[in-house]
Amino acid sequence: MTTKEVTCTAPVNIAVIKYWGKRDKKLILPTNSSLSATLSQDQLHSKTTIRTDPSFDKDRLWLNGIEEDISKNPRLVNCFAETRRLRQEVESKLQAEGKPVELLSHQKFHVCSENNFPTAAGLASSASGYACLVYTLAQLFELPMSTTELSKIARLGSGSACRSLFGGFVAWEMGTSPDGSDSQAVQVAPQGHWPEIEALICVVSDAKKGVSSTSGMQTTVETSPLLQERLRVVPERMKAMSEAILKRDFPAFAELTMKDSNQFHSVCLDTYPPIFYLNDVSRAIIRIITEYNSGPEGIKAAYTFDAGPNAVIYAPKKNIAEIVQLIAHYFPASNPSEYFKDPYNVLQGTLGQAKPAVEGVLPIFPPGSVKHILHTPVGDGPRILKAEESLLEASGMPKRIKSLL
Repeated sequence: MTTKEVTCTAPVNIAVIKYWGKRDKKLILPTNSSLSATLSQDQLHSKTTIRTDPSFDKDRLWLNGIEEDISKNPRLVNCFAETRRLRQEVESKLQAEGKPVELLSHQKFHVCSENNFPTAAGLASSASGYACLVYTLAQLFELPMSTTELSKIARLGSGSACRSLFGGFVAWEMGTSPDGSDSQAVQVAPQGHWPEIEALICVVSDAKKGVSSTSGMQTTVETSPLLQERLRVVPERMKAMSEAILKRDFPAFAELTMKDSNQFHSVCLDTYPPIFYLNDVSRAIIRIITEYNSGPEGIKAAYTFDAGPNAVIYAPKKNIAEIVQLIAHYFPASNPSEYFKDPYNVLQGTLGQAKPAVEGVLPIFPPGSVKHILHTPVGDGPRILKAEESLLEASGMPKRIKSLL
């Protein structure tokens, strides 16, 4: 037996029709279907290295430099167990055919994973993290399965992770089977289908949120009467959103996105005790984008908020510079060099110099109310990296380890 290693990255996805609530907690089966856009890995991604080695005596995992106890995380256990089971099937088949095969399923492995953005801050870190883990395991084990089939395993780690296995625009079909066999991700449109649409992420807080998505949605299922109304309207929204994407109809896409975000947070408020993911800055961004869309040109941008205060603004590429200037006017930078790095040179060094598109809507917020703005186009699915990009040393230990002291 020899050492084998694979390193991959996987993207963040931000839903435009939200997933909130499980009908089966163990299998992570949702109460409604959802739909998202995959964002560019050049700006936001999880990166994972997995190595098997005959010398390893147990499975170990490090997340952002800190070792995690795998045994205390049933979702990790499920992902490892299911991919190992599938690898065993491959090995048994090849052995039965008399073909040579390495028994990787019996080896222990070291897993090292890092995010290049804040974890547990409402920026879909668990989605990209579990998608990356499962995709890397599938590459390591050489599993002969489609991306949609693989999405069912990623779902066992984090529901939204199934959508991060595809680029472009992706639907998570809730399914109806009790065993979860039809609860899976499918691509609605590929990365290059609608290149005009891009996203701005306004980071209002990079702190860990007070109520996790897992506990929050379960409380909502148990206590919110409004959730039943949401479940009634989502199927039609899913159909309308898919049509808007396929037709590249931005006004329809934007209106559906904003309405669904509003309803999702209304359901959180209807939960008992209520869940407050939005803060004053979040609500101010909603007000500003609403005013921005009220002009003669009609809808020019769409806001959406996941389970956290950070705003994601979808807009046509031609409006991105104007929106950045608008946000910078109402939420000035405390650290201009870190506020907006302008990776695609849309501002050409003029941040804060242009007259805002909408003035006098709200008072100017204190510097630092928006920590920074990220700009990203719609991106591709997981990537396999070169060996030199490994997160592990030759010894099998992480290159970067954080002290818990």
